[in-house]
Amino acid sequence: MPLSIISNDITKLQIDAIVNAANTDLRMGGGVCGAIFKAAGANKLQAACDALAPVKTGDAVITQGFELPAKYIIHTAGPVYHDGNHGEEELLRACYENSLKLAIKHGCESIAFPLISSGIYGYPKVDALRVAASAIRDFISERGINVFLVVFDKELLTLSEELFGSVEG
Repeated sequence: MPLSIISNDITKLQIDAIVNAANTDLRMGGGVCGAIFKAAGANKLQAACDALAPVKTGDAVITQGFELPAKYIIHTAGPVYHDGNHGEEELLRACYENSLKLAIKHGCESIAFPLISSGIYGYPKVDALRVAASAIRDFISERGINVFLVVFDKELLTLSEELFGSVEG
């Protein structure tokens, strides 16, 4: 099954699961996390997250999708980037792997990821994209799941095209 890099709004995808780039307290944040909470119904989603919090960096938990077209939301806490010498790559890779394992466990045939930790957590976008693609490709080489990496800004679109070729709209 393929890895597709797409330019889209992750909250509008009709898919089995979307991934929320969460904080360890599973509280509504900004960026993609805030957009997911708002689109899903912030109060309902926060109540579901409160029952699962806290999580460790790199771990993943699952809630229903509530008002989203996605059946599930998988919440994973990405690492804050310091200098690349504090286990950030291993933790970021674990976010993707643990999210994918949870999706498979819940019978998902499709999942969409944002580029985890590349916003306010400061992970350099090129490195974050490389880790994401590597972790996803390694995982899906032996499993049947369609994976979408959703990039939103023009800088990421350009990087994705440079690193991986075409990007779907």
